[in-house]
Amino acid sequence: MLATAPKQERVLLFGVELPQAVHFSLSMEELAKLAQTAGAYVVASGSQKRTKYDSRFLLGSGKLADLKSLIKEKQIDTLIMNNRLSPRQHNNLEAALNLKVLDRMQLILDIFALHARSHEGKLQVQLAQLNYLLPRLTGNGLFLSRQAGGIGSRGPGESQLERSRRSIRSQIVSIEQELRQISQKRQLLREQRSGTEIFKVGLVGYTNAGKSTIMNLLTKGDEYAADSLFATLDSSTKQLYLQGRFQAAITDTVGFIQDLPTELIAAFKSTLEESRQADLLLHVIDASNPDHVAQEEAVLNILKDLDMLSIPRLTVYNKQDLAEDFRATIFPHISISARQKRSKQLLRQSLIAEIKKHFTAFSLQLPADQRYRLYELEKYAFLDASADLQTVTGHIAAENKWRLEEFYD
Repeated sequence: MLATAPKQERVLLFGVELPQAVHFSLSMEELAKLAQTAGAYVVASGSQKRTKYDSRFLLGSGKLADLKSLIKEKQIDTLIMNNRLSPRQHNNLEAALNLKVLDRMQLILDIFALHARSHEGKLQVQLAQLNYLLPRLTGNGLFLSRQAGGIGSRGPGESQLERSRRSIRSQIVSIEQELRQISQKRQLLREQRSGTEIFKVGLVGYTNAGKSTIMNLLTKGDEYAADSLFATLDSSTKQLYLQGRFQAAITDTVGFIQDLPTELIAAFKSTLEESRQADLLLHVIDASNPDHVAQEEAVLNILKDLDMLSIPRLTVYNKQDLAEDFRATIFPHISISARQKRSKQLLRQSLIAEIKKHFTAFSLQLPADQRYRLYELEKYAFLDASADLQTVTGHIAAENKWRLEEFYD
């Protein structure tokens, strides 16, 4: 007997827009993509402008009555709110509408649970989910009692929702302890890489900008890349040869998003820590997205929150082949399409040129028959081609200049 595919949940999207809201339409469009990534079928979408949120339902009573009629007419299974709901608002909406209600935060957590692959990634998602659920363990609404599963129920699972606060807190403590142990191991690996003075490149950018595709382009790797939000959750570091024997380590990490929940920033601190140790950040931007400027701002705001704005950056406008009427807003930059072969050389050349800006130029005299002594130096310096066999010129990081001392004896 053939197994039947699970029925897609029919969802209604709704958002409340306050006067000070920025990029509200982008946020609603993004909510639709998030719902689709989670496997939902978006039936309808709506919004309401208000001067302030309603303390009971977030939206007004009149709009709530309209939603009741729409839910019955369209046979809606789930309401997904674009705003973050308080526990009280959550329970009140579920009781009033008699259906499952999710907010943007829980939807993002569900997608993270869906895409987490490594043990660490799953632990981080579970920690964020439990911290989100803990203050919502009061009341007897559908949010806590439902057993239907589906979108919003991946990860910890319903059995954990039925446990006491003490049990939930115990799980949080246990997960945090395990994550600290993993973080300590990760720190040791970072220190080992730091001890070898290998140049470190970090990939950052909005979710689905193409970071993993660019990493594959540079390293000939097989990093998971897909046209979906949050396709990459677990950090991955690979070796990269840029010119000759010059070595670098490049790290791909989770993508950013508008209003990235603070619980997720905290839960993924060890993962994001990889990029905080970078010598250069590649800020990847989807040039084909009409709202790429807002996405740029979101990434820069998160980098500011993580105290990473001081790290040198090279902006990479990706998906240029799909862009229409594109205008760059960050300079300097490079525009490419990671899926086009010719972009690989252009990206490598730009990366080398950017690194050289932060290196120190040097020149030394070395007889032609002594050039074999440059073998080890080539790992840490860019050496220029020269017609003069007696002169060696290049660029090297300031912290590696001590490697030149043996050539001045």
